[in-house]
Amino acid sequence: MRTAYTSEQIRVAEHALMARLPEGTLMDRAAAGLAAVCAHLLAGSRGRVYGSRVALLAGGGDNGGDALYAGARLARRGARVEAVLAGSRAHEGGLAALREAGGRAHPYDAARARELVSGADLVMDGLVGIGGGGALREPYGTLAELTAEADGLVVAVDVPSGVDASSGRVEGAAVRAHMTVTFGAYKVGLLVDPGASHAGAVELVDIGLGPFLPDPEMAALTADDVSDALPRPGAESDKYRRGVVGVAAGSDRYTGAAVLSVGGAVRAGAGLVRFASSAEPVRLVRARWPEAITTVLDPALVLKSSLDEVGRVQAWVLGPGLGTGPEAHAVARAVLSTGVPVLVDADGLTLVAKDRSLLRRAAPTVLTPHAGELSRLLGVPREQVEAGRLDHVRRAAAELGATVLLKGSTTLVAEEHRPVRVNTTGTPWLATGGTGDVLSGIAGALLAAGMKGYDAASCAAYVHGLAARIAAGGGATGLGRAPIAALDVAQALPEALRML
Repeated sequence: MRTAYTSEQIRVAEHALMARLPEGTLMDRAAAGLAAVCAHLLAGSRGRVYGSRVALLAGGGDNGGDALYAGARLARRGARVEAVLAGSRAHEGGLAALREAGGRAHPYDAARARELVSGADLVMDGLVGIGGGGALREPYGTLAELTAEADGLVVAVDVPSGVDASSGRVEGAAVRAHMTVTFGAYKVGLLVDPGASHAGAVELVDIGLGPFLPDPEMAALTADDVSDALPRPGAESDKYRRGVVGVAAGSDRYTGAAVLSVGGAVRAGAGLVRFASSAEPVRLVRARWPEAITTVLDPALVLKSSLDEVGRVQAWVLGPGLGTGPEAHAVARAVLSTGVPVLVDADGLTLVAKDRSLLRRAAPTVLTPHAGELSRLLGVPREQVEAGRLDHVRRAAAELGATVLLKGSTTLVAEEHRPVRVNTTGTPWLATGGTGDVLSGIAGALLAAGMKGYDAASCAAYVHGLAARIAAGGGATGLGRAPIAALDVAQALPEALRML
């Protein structure tokens, strides 16, 4: 499992480690790792380090010192290294090391900085480290914007300048790096958007912090974690032991959501899927997924909060394409009044946003909103949710008493008193209608198999993202180049599960 920490947690760990080491050891370790990564990038893009042009953007703190010391190491390997000193002061040791190695340093000048950045093979962002917060002051903001014009690679030191290391917030100008070389441990802001989209690929340099780190604020599951957690049928398994999931989804207007959510459950390995809805979505589900047992709901029985006609289930998926009228509300009340885990998505989220009493239940509840749906659940503008995804998913989990999976370019899973989990699989091609319905079906199947909400949601997001990459032609690691439809994701689920 990959764990991430706040700035304060990192600083406390650094101070504890520094007390046991000679002065300057941590900066030397960081600079050595940073220089090694940059040398590797230069060798890959230019074929060699010697003769390459490196521009350092150095602030006045330790982050600037890391960049200057790393620049000195590159200069000793023959790189032409020039630093723009952005602050009123520079790290004295780092500056001396750079000059001794043959590098050059210049006080900030806008025209000179633009010339150096535009002509560099690699630009190193050492402006602001993990202690920075809020909008960048000048000339830091201008230099951050200038990196967008660089033709060469942009490498951020520890965290891209302008990104809050503890939350991923970006307020104003920020460096958008090709790679971030981070020290000691992953920072929360490197894994959650909008910060994650500024970080590029993230390379971790071990400087010895491990024994001094506290419990993490965030975690990302690896393939091994998911493989270990997923349920596997044994010799004694039958369809009931593997999990019976009920799906209450679809309507005469939104029939596709029913087909897709049932497909997600079927292809994710549910032992049995019971689907309940109105006549038209039932007809289409029967045609596409004959494995499912279907029930045309009797409105009179639903209004009495009775789902006895559906049969016994071990978890419910509620909401995709359900509608938001009185009959849909009655279905939601009937499902949420049961004593089994319920996953609520799409129209189901709209219903519970209007009627919070539906969430007063003893059994586990998993909510899977996107930013707009979460904004309605919390009563805040969508823009605030997008700008502070981490804060809002935590708030939702605490306030609503549920496991909350916030969908988006970085999917977050929150449960009160647990580290927020961030999903690392997926592809931009997932941004298409219906893929969330497939995700609901996957998570419902895992809930029915007995997984807890926190694990079911986290593993479902991972498997869903992996299946999307496979469908898009990217395999297990690449993002893929082919456009995909939601049904493609469902069809790729067996291959994703085979890989795991």
